Amino acid sequence: MAISLKRSNPQTSNATCEGLKLSLNEREYAGRGRRKLEHLRYFQEDSNGNSGLEDVHLVHQALPELNWSDIDLACRWLGKNLAAPFIINALTGGPPETLAINAALARVARRTGIALAVGSQRAGLENKEWRESFTIVRRENPDGLILANIGAGNSPADAGEAVAMITADGLQVHLNAAQELVMPEGDRVFRGWLENIKGMVNTLDVPVIAKEVGFGLSRETALQLYQAGVRFMDVGGRGGTNFAAIEERRRGRPVPALAEWGLSTAVSILEIRELGLPVEIVATGGIHSALDAARALALGAKIVGAAGYFLKILLEQGEDALTEEILHWQEDLKRICLLTGCATPAELATKPIVITGRTKAWLEGRQLR
Repeated sequence: MAISLKRSNPQTSNATCEGLKLSLNEREYAGRGRRKLEHLRYFQEDSNGNSGLEDVHLVHQALPELNWSDIDLACRWLGKNLAAPFIINALTGGPPETLAINAALARVARRTGIALAVGSQRAGLENKEWRESFTIVRRENPDGLILANIGAGNSPADAGEAVAMITADGLQVHLNAAQELVMPEGDRVFRGWLENIKGMVNTLDVPVIAKEVGFGLSRETALQLYQAGVRFMDVGGRGGTNFAAIEERRRGRPVPALAEWGLSTAVSILEIRELGLPVEIVATGGIHSALDAARALALGAKIVGAAGYFLKILLEQGEDALTEEILHWQEDLKRICLLTGCATPAELATKPIVITGRTKAWLEGRQLR
């Protein structure tokens, strides 16, 4: 069964969207609403290369000295318990067509015991009639770990409103300068973002997670964020959904200069790890399997997330299929842990790995260990 973007009744808390095809429902929106739906239309068609995780090789241990029952995927993050170190990362919200998607994602997160982030809540801040597409996630998953989401160009006051809107356990602050520069109606003013982030860290009662949206985090940026008080960083590396390419499709003209722009997910994790700072890394960008997740954890990530990969399954196959996929990921991660001699996913970061290919070349070029 497929998920639909058909208009849902904002007053209905048990929104459903099974059995219909992804479309814009032939409804015209202006501004942010139309952009949200166009992103959903185009995201399935674009990715921006390899994540670099294909260059990371775990070392098989033929004598793991563990039983299947010894493997425990559970972890604690941001004050809540998770069944596994996974997050359904920021996707959508805004026009009523998105309500059913967020409701379904919240139910999947609840059933599988993993974290969930909503898409940018700017739409809900500007249009109160669209807030239901965000608040639905807390109603469907009242005890789950849920992250709010807002851009770095917003004020700390707006960030606080976004957190309160969904009683969030943390706030993702997305850094999307590359996307904005390609977006036809995008921002061109980026001075002050760091000060905004610092204000959010200092005024909010929940952790702030700085998040790139597909172009990775360098060690220079990570150091700036750390000095601003950020202790959680979502690398959002190259290899997943390519928002520059999506904006190119919306504008009808390519931007060749950014065709291979950004840092891969693997490189971004290593760039931050090199600093040796007490920060927790969230690995996103081109995570398509439990093996990708295990590779990211072995590099030093604390939590691993996917957005477009999960959404594609939801839209094309339905809620039950996505639930089963995430449960399969959890089972596969247990297999990988056992075969590398790890009782927990966190132990993967202590085990030997081999790095090859372009990721190895980057490490050498940047003189990283």
